[in-house]
Amino acid sequence: MLADDFWLMVDIVDKATRSRMMAGIASTNTRPEVLTRQALHRLGYRFRLGTKIARIKPDVVLRRYKIALFVHGCYWHQHNGCKLAYADRQYAEKWQKKFSDNK
Repeated sequence: MLADDFWLMVDIVDKATRSRMMAGIASTNTRPEVLTRQALHRLGYRFRLGTKIARIKPDVVLRRYKIALFVHGCYWHQHNGCKLAYADRQYAEKWQKKFSDNK
């Protein structure tokens, strides 16, 4: 199979199963978010979660200080110089395009 063919493959599970699988992927309370909140709490900061500001929804809001935090994982956002910002070798070209679109 060519790398280009990978993205055109037919799904091997039915629609309901795929929906259930995708619903199980965490978009909140990820490990980086939880560690950030624990550190903030340990330092004595109090914060809000799930607060909408205009049309955006930050991960953590420090209302007293008028600060909104967005916690991004290194894998998807490919931070410069981060050793956790690696790319999958098998489909490297496709992933590099996706990572550059995320920046």
